[in-house]
Amino acid sequence: MNTQETISHEGIVTKITDDELEIKILAQSACAACHAKSACGMGEQAEKILTVPRPKDQDFALNQKVNVKMAIGQGNKAAVLAYLIPIILLLAVLFVCLGIGLGEGLAALISIVALIPYYIVLYMKRNKLKRQFDYIVE
Repeated sequence: MNTQETISHEGIVTKITDDELEIKILAQSACAACHAKSACGMGEQAEKILTVPRPKDQDFALNQKVNVKMAIGQGNKAAVLAYLIPIILLLAVLFVCLGIGLGEGLAALISIVALIPYYIVLYMKRNKLKRQFDYIVE
């Protein structure tokens, strides 16, 4: 991964286990100018806790400053799973409900409820999804 193909954030190690690191990432004002901010999700909040697999060849200490990197393509995949697919599902169900003659309020309610199974499946597949995202901790 070269630096032009990655999203990088500085963070602080807040928890260490045998298999994982918990890193608190602080969004900085530089996020506003970042070309990948729409895929990253860091721009909307000032603090985020990220759990990443612990590199076996490195030692870490609590409160240690680290850089966390992820390929831009993986950030885009996360954005598709978290934002794009749900909005497409919501709109599709909404238009189908309106097309069969349901009232707007009921159609909107059914559209929102239709997202519940999607997020349940996403939650059930979270461990498999975690393995698909590679983080580099420096």
